[in-house]
Amino acid sequence: MDQSAVLKAPSRRRFAWGAAALLAAPGLARSQAEGKLVLGQSVPLTGPAAQLGLQYVQGAQLLLERVNAQGGVARRSLELRILDDGYEADRCAENTRRLIDDEVFALFGYVGTPTSLAALPLATKARIPFVAPYSGAAALREPFNRQVFHVRASYQEEASLIVRDLINLGQRRIAVLRQNDSYGQAGLDAVTRALQGHDLKPVAQAAVERNSLDVAVAVRALVAVQPDAIVQICTYQASAAFVRAARKAGFGGQFHNVSFVGTQALADALGKDGAGVVISQVMPSPYTSTHPLSRDFREAVRKGGGKVQINYSSLEGYLAAAVLVEGLKAAANAGRLSRESLVSGLESLGQQTVVGFPISLSSTNHQASRFVELSMLVGDGRVRT
Repeated sequence: MDQSAVLKAPSRRRFAWGAAALLAAPGLARSQAEGKLVLGQSVPLTGPAAQLGLQYVQGAQLLLERVNAQGGVARRSLELRILDDGYEADRCAENTRRLIDDEVFALFGYVGTPTSLAALPLATKARIPFVAPYSGAAALREPFNRQVFHVRASYQEEASLIVRDLINLGQRRIAVLRQNDSYGQAGLDAVTRALQGHDLKPVAQAAVERNSLDVAVAVRALVAVQPDAIVQICTYQASAAFVRAARKAGFGGQFHNVSFVGTQALADALGKDGAGVVISQVMPSPYTSTHPLSRDFREAVRKGGGKVQINYSSLEGYLAAAVLVEGLKAAANAGRLSRESLVSGLESLGQQTVVGFPISLSSTNHQASRFVELSMLVGDGRVRT
């Protein structure tokens, strides 16, 4: 599949239609007893962060479809009930209440820090597993919550690698562009902490509102201090708008982004203007078959008819769903499937390889991976690691 291809409008309509159909589906509690395990997912399917949600969902569904074709888990098929939150916390909270009221078996694959933080207290109160949020925020990891499981590395681990790389290149004047919400604050905190380890601090910071492309004030504030590099903690459309505007304003330094920016979405948004933009990754490159996970994923895409776009976000959804399935299998093997047995099943996985990727989970460690590496946009839609 052409890695530079974008999600076409029919794909977006198909996912939006599928979400709407699931939204209208009655009797979820009954379906749990009739041979299905229904998993609840609130993600952005519309709005400026839509590609992240759509891509993550594609990867997860690819894995679940394969499992269902093989008989499901304990002879029960797995179904995602997907609700659109537009990357807005209040909509996500309402979606989560509805999913909990409908007695979904677990909450899975929420996309974003502000949205996941809005759902977290609801999941905790309901004692429902909250698995694989697409966020590296410390606030989702600390304090330890037995209901919450992470597949990806944290923003702190990403920021530490970014800062170390910049300092090794002699770039010590580092500024931060952050989204003005909990995601942006989590990233700023991570970068600040990483810089403190080198007796440094951000030379400046500026904010852009969530779901906004108004970056003019931030560009003026950051370009004026002439940093060596700017670390961006925002989503792909705002990041792309900032890169273009900052370069137009005369900034010639380095741009770094954390993984949540959405690598392929950013590459598509920037086009040739993306050359040299660096992004930290919590997944191996999906664009080659070098890593066993990438080989497994690419083969699954091929067997599925090539309908899933190959990118970092869909790869992460694929792996996240695979880890969840392993937890469900462990729970089923131990006895009756329940929310509590899923928690215990995930904790029992220990150190093993899932679809070619090493993970580690236990009763005291609910973060499966600490994998982080850097990639760079080439400027023609491609990504180099």
